[in-house]
Formats: sequence, C-alpha cells, structure tokens
Amino acid sequence: MECCSLSAIQGVSSVCKNSKITSRQQVLRAPLSNQFLQSHCKFQPFGNRITSLSNPRSYSRPVSAETEKQGWDLGRFVKTLYFFNGPPSPAKFFEFLIGKLSGPAPGEPEKVMETSGITLVAGATGGVGRRVVDILLKRGLPVRVLVRNEEKARKMLGPDVDLIVGDITKVSTLPPEYFKGVKRVINAVSVIVGPKEGDTPDRAKYSQGIKFFEPEIKGDSPELVEYIGMKNLITAVKGSVGVRTGKLVFGFEDNSSRELPWGALDDVVMGGVSESIFQIDPTGGESGGPTGLFKGSVSTANNGGFTSIRTRNFSVPEDLSGYDGLELRLKGDGCRYKLVVRTSRDWDTVGYTTGFDTVEGQWQSIRLPFSSLRPIFRARTVSDAPPFDPSQIISLQLMFSKFEYDGKLNPTFKEGPFQLPVSRIRAYLKDPLTPRFVHVSSAGVTRPERPGLDLSRQPPAVRLNKELGFILTFKLKGEDELRECGIPYSIVRPCALTEEPAGADLIFDQGDNITGKISREEIAKICIAALESPYACDKTFEVKSTVPFSEPFTVDPENPPPEKDYNEYFKNLKEGITGKESLEQTPVPV
Repeated sequence: MECCSLSAIQGVSSVCKNSKITSRQQVLRAPLSNQFLQSHCKFQPFGNRITSLSNPRSYSRPVSAETEKQGWDLGRFVKTLYFFNGPPSPAKFFEFLIGKLSGPAPGEPEKVMETSGITLVAGATGGVGRRVVDILLKRGLPVRVLVRNEEKARKMLGPDVDLIVGDITKVSTLPPEYFKGVKRVINAVSVIVGPKEGDTPDRAKYSQGIKFFEPEIKGDSPELVEYIGMKNLITAVKGSVGVRTGKLVFGFEDNSSRELPWGALDDVVMGGVSESIFQIDPTGGESGGPTGLFKGSVSTANNGGFTSIRTRNFSVPEDLSGYDGLELRLKGDGCRYKLVVRTSRDWDTVGYTTGFDTVEGQWQSIRLPFSSLRPIFRARTVSDAPPFDPSQIISLQLMFSKFEYDGKLNPTFKEGPFQLPVSRIRAYLKDPLTPRFVHVSSAGVTRPERPGLDLSRQPPAVRLNKELGFILTFKLKGEDELRECGIPYSIVRPCALTEEPAGADLIFDQGDNITGKISREEIAKICIAALESPYACDKTFEVKSTVPFSEPFTVDPENPPPEKDYNEYFKNLKEGITGKESLEQTPVPV
C-alpha cells in the first residue's frame, strides 16, 4: 500500500550505527531522539540533492533497486527525516497502523475543487459602481467593495456587503490581505467633477452632466486619482488576479529561473527500496539549456512501489489564487505521474492530487487545472476535505507510483529505472482568456492633444482638459498603465453618462471619435458582461446610445426592452486600437 508519509516508520528506535538493517521491525520499539540520530548516524546533508547551475551538485549514490526482498536502508530514511525538518510525532505511527490494517477504502466519487473568486468593485459608491454591485449581488456572485467612506457605503449598499476601506491614492491603505480571494476587478473610481457654484443635496446638476454647468475638480487631483491611483490599484491586485503570461513557480525560461528545495521522498519511508534523486542537468533542456531532472529506479520489493520528489515547506505560502492551474513543461517517458499540492505545514496531511500521462520521448506542456485536484490522504480520497486554497500553497510533490488511490493501480507502471526531465512549472490562466480587470475610463481621452481637432464640436471635458487639471490626459496615462501591466483587461470608454435606464440601442466604436450619451446602468451591465467575454479581452472601446441628447430615453415597465447580448458588440472589437494612433494624424471631424 502506498503511503507517502513518514508515519509508517515514525516509532524509529534501536541503537544502530550501521545504516543497513534487515527489517524495519528492528527499529519499531521506542522513539529515537534527534540527538541520538545526529550522534550515531553518519550521512551527508540531504540538501546536496539540490543543484544549481553555478554550483552543480547531485546526490552521488548509485540509483538502483531490485524486486526481491532486500535490507532496509536506515541511513537513507534518516536523511529523509532531516531534509524535511525532522520526524513528526511518534504517536502518528499507531494511527497509521490502524489505517493500514483496516484495508483500502472503497472508491470515492470525484470531488471537484472549487476555485471561484471574488469580484472587487472599486469606486462602489459612484454612479456606475453602485449599479455594478447591485447587479452582482442580485446574481448571487461574491462581491467585495473598496470604498473610502464606510458609513456612506453601508447606507448605500446595505449592512451586509463585504467591504474594505481604502483609498487608491494612498498605498498604505491597500494591504495585501484586503485582496485575498479577489480574482476579478471592476474599477469605477473617477476624479470628482462638480458645479463651481455647488449642487443640490441629491446632486441633480451632476446627474445632468457637465454640459449643463461650469465644472471644477472637487477633492483629489486627476493626476493623483486617475494615474497614481490606477498604478496603486494595479499593484495591489496584480498578485491576486494574475497576469496573462502566468507565474514561474519552478524552472528555467528565457533569462529567468527559479529553483525550489526539492528532496527525494521514496518508499523507504514505509520499508521499500525504491530510490530517486533530483538534480539540475545544465544541458538537458529541449533547446540545450538547463532542466530539472527527476530520475531513479522503482521496485515493489518489501511491499514498496513508489518514488517521489517533494519540496520542503515554503517559508512563505505561494499565492497562486489569480491562476487556474499549473502547467508542467517536461519530456515524457510514456508513464503516468502524479502532482501533489499541499496547503498545510503539517507533514502527514491531505495532498491535493491529480495524475497526468506523458508521451514517450516528447517534450510537452501539460496543464493541470486546480479544479482537477482531488484531496488524498494515505492513498484514499477524503470526501470532507476543505476546498483547495490556491493562495496557501506550502509544498509541491512529483510522484511515480504503482498506486493511484482508493485501491486503483497505475496502468502504465513498470519497475526499473525512469527519468522525467521537468524544465519548468508555471501557474497559468486558462484559455480563452477573459478580462480580469475592467476599467471605466472616458471617451475623449486622446483628443486634447490631437492635431487639427475642432474643439468647438467636442464635449466640455475635451475643451476644458487643462482647466480641469488635465483630467483626460491623466485618464489616458492610467489606461496605459493597465494596458502595460500584464493583467488581461478591458477598458470601457463611455460617452457622457446619464441617469436614464438601460435598454437603448448602442453604438460601440474604437479610435476615440464618437460623442453622445450613455446610461450609467448600461455601462454597469457592459462591465459585468466584459468580465465573462473573451471577445472583450485586451480591448479598448467607446460606447454611446443611439438616442440623441435632445431626446430623453424612457422604458415602459410593462414592456421592457429585451436583454442585450453584449458579445455581439464585443465580437467586432479589435486589439491595439486606442485612438493614440491618431495623435500624429489629422482626424476626420465628427
């Protein structure tokens, strides 16, 4: 029976200076102290199995195993203990024996690990933001709001909303713990523009739009809110929502590398004689560069049958909550292996596990979604295990084993030598990519500096850009920060915002040329739809209603307009069109 834990031998005892003994029963009498092991068992540091290009090292012991009954290697067992920070509690051994004697458990049904995340809404008390929150809550989706004024937000959004208090203009108010679990962002933060002469308590003038009053900036400057604030928000959420190129967890690519403290964890921990090593092969990669190499020999002697490499516990948990799974780049040998991910610092604990098949002699990329991970403890499915938490990854393990779980056998298992070059392990975002960050900007952001533009035909914000603290200039700089940060995004540029209901026919455009009006409610719906649409990913677009300013738009409650399929609009959008390409060209008057 496979048991990738030290609990099978945790009651180690017997005074033994010889690292070879004929039976593990000889050492199962009384606990053996760490001090005794250090003074009586001589061995090289197990960490020597970790290698690097600058100082290539590997565990030099020949790797071999035979299928007949063999002597158990206490020295190798002790090295395993100390590489992984010493043996667990001896009491665990008795728990293991009970489990071993009870026999294999019947097969458990597959359990899908939930990895869905929270949508963060920044600017949640603004005209667009509060509508976004309302729609998401009505759909039963997890929402967290980032606001500056808690009392105002509770009164507006309800007492039970998941709320964090922070200001994107102040980095110190955006600690990492605020964004744990956040997987998507809708940013509706905007600098405040209001009438110079003041407004009514219900902001009636503001709701009409700045076309109808002389405006001024209220509060923080456009540079602080639209540009510096955007940079701060991106920095705060980037680790949580992920970037399109993924995150290197281990290995080598281009000019970057990341090594992990791998060590062998073989069936010696349960009396077997299989043996493996991990080393860096400086020229074994697919292009002649470096690669990690998991190799060894596996034997079923002494009821064994598995080898593995496992990392020491990470000092700081690896947060991969922004990603959808792990991708392994490796050269296969035709066998089936396992990946085990642990989220607990305890040694003998649930490992979230999935198997994968390889193609012999071929470099391949294998994607293992977090949703495919199955909670396994001592080769059995744990039906009541907590959901996998990708923000708390403590260790990784690669295994080649005769055993699967719940009594199943690996159909590709064969005794003898094996080797698996693994050039990298990378967290990935699943295809097709959808936006992880939707930003509400503004139409007109590229127009203030556009040569030959007839300003008399442009909206007030374009004409008054300088007087309003270069509001559109800094909105454009904020957009550029998002486009360049690596997060899959969508930038929505509404024309003049109104309090009218959603439902009017729409015009989507690119190149920053259109003028008109658009309902705040409609923009909220567009933002939410963009989060789910691959057609909206990495696109910048303007949107307006077909209804002219001079005509109010109303909806008959008894006969409301049909819900729009915004994908039909998104499908026609192209990447790379921002309107900036027209800054050096003479525009066509609109």
